[in-house]
Amino acid sequence: MSGFFTIPEVKNEQVLTYAPGTPERANLRTAIREAKSKEIDIPMIIDGKKIFTQNKVTIHPPHEINHTLGYRNMGDASHVQLAIEAALKAKHAWENMSWQDRASIFLKAADLLSGPYRQKMNAATMLGQSKNVYQSETDAVCELVDFWRFNVKYMTQIYEIQPSSSNGIWNKLDYRPLEGFIVAITPFNFTAIGGNLPTAPAMLGNVVIWKPAETQVYSAAIIMEVLEAAGLPHGVINMITVDGATLGQIAFTHHDFAGLHFTGSTLVFQMLWKTIGDNLGMYTSYPKIVGETGGKDFVLAHPSADAKAVSVALLRGAFEFQGQKCSAASRAYMPASLWPEIEQNLLHDLATITMGSTEDFSNFINAVIDERAFTKIAGYIDFAAGSPDAKIIAGGKYDKSIGYFIEPTIIVTTRYDFKTMVEEIFGPVLTVLVYDDQDFDSIVDTVDQTSPYALTGSIFCQDKNIMEQTSLRLRHAAGNLYKNDKPTGAVVDQQPFGGARASGTNDKAGSVFNLVRWLSPRTIKENFNPPHDYRYPFLAKD
Repeated sequence: MSGFFTIPEVKNEQVLTYAPGTPERANLRTAIREAKSKEIDIPMIIDGKKIFTQNKVTIHPPHEINHTLGYRNMGDASHVQLAIEAALKAKHAWENMSWQDRASIFLKAADLLSGPYRQKMNAATMLGQSKNVYQSETDAVCELVDFWRFNVKYMTQIYEIQPSSSNGIWNKLDYRPLEGFIVAITPFNFTAIGGNLPTAPAMLGNVVIWKPAETQVYSAAIIMEVLEAAGLPHGVINMITVDGATLGQIAFTHHDFAGLHFTGSTLVFQMLWKTIGDNLGMYTSYPKIVGETGGKDFVLAHPSADAKAVSVALLRGAFEFQGQKCSAASRAYMPASLWPEIEQNLLHDLATITMGSTEDFSNFINAVIDERAFTKIAGYIDFAAGSPDAKIIAGGKYDKSIGYFIEPTIIVTTRYDFKTMVEEIFGPVLTVLVYDDQDFDSIVDTVDQTSPYALTGSIFCQDKNIMEQTSLRLRHAAGNLYKNDKPTGAVVDQQPFGGARASGTNDKAGSVFNLVRWLSPRTIKENFNPPHDYRYPFLAKD
């Protein structure tokens, strides 16, 4: 089939409202009831085959720990090896498939997810990861649909970049996939990340070993189901559930390891990078390493800021999805002149928020992901409660008798280096430092220097000149900077996401910059009239 093919027009997926009386609300309730009415046995998928093991681990909603949704099958080293073999077997046919045929698979997957699989995916994410309906809809459906559609657009834009040619020469760039297999390691907190990290490299002709977080396997299984329904060939993406050490011992010592696509903790990413570096001499090519890691994201308000806008941004930015976002507002710097009004607004709004099961759509707050997270977050709250340098002004309570529930908690500290002001918590805890208005200039330096991370941040300021000066001074403090807005909620193709410093390699998921990392261009020069004499004109005698 020949032609210069134009992909369908790409637009961001519309977020449905789920307001009372809407069909999506009724359909979602049906999907949730269906999901809870049975226990499913979730296999690994290797070479298109469902792999079950004797090592089964129960899956529970974090907000209802006595209910069993199903089981995940844990693998071992043999399954890692099988997945690598399956990927390498599929590689030749997949990378040589025409780009438009590869593209059509992911465009179809996007249509399936936005249509018949929409509520099945939302139900899985709401139950398995304790996301409320809005958080699930924007993540598990709309963002993942956007990733699949816009990545096709970015792929075509890359392929269109071609070199110039002089007379008698035709120069071309051949965009090859990497030589080997990619490892994708994904977190629990965004279903869309779980779907994007393996599929972005695959779209460009790579084959992938995908290890989803164990606490996201329930929705990860739906991703694999959608991809299979869209026609993804067997072996292109192999989903395995093994512990990280087992994966690393085999994948990172294999000579065909070609790249890592990672989202997770900074310490794990640093450890993986070191492991890859230690094994560098055994690989066919230098591996590509792409990672998005932690954050200690700031909100800085200038005395000219809109106090109500700041308080709403703090509440949403810190507490949506229980603060379990790399981008969540975690440290705030508030001017003394505005803090009383901002505090009053926060306390008033928090009093109206309810916490509970995702099945009750009126709940703004749900459960944190598991007991380990619950214990860690509770430890930070206890530390603040016992410190003379801090005061808890909201929340501070937690309970795990029914689910892993932690109240949205606001801590006010007098120390810029207070523990909860510096360390990543990954929970519904916001720490506030109130500064004297005249100290704004120095507090900007504090914002920049306090944290090793540089993922997201917000500046609230009505004075345009001061806003731009502050933005420039904080240029390296955040990969995603928001002006008069909360530091969360990046949209594909609108705010490409990623940070630097200890927050990752800043390769910007949701943009062309991420996709180009999964390619190894080959330059081809074709000479239509090659010379038949080695002599150049300058060699002739006068």
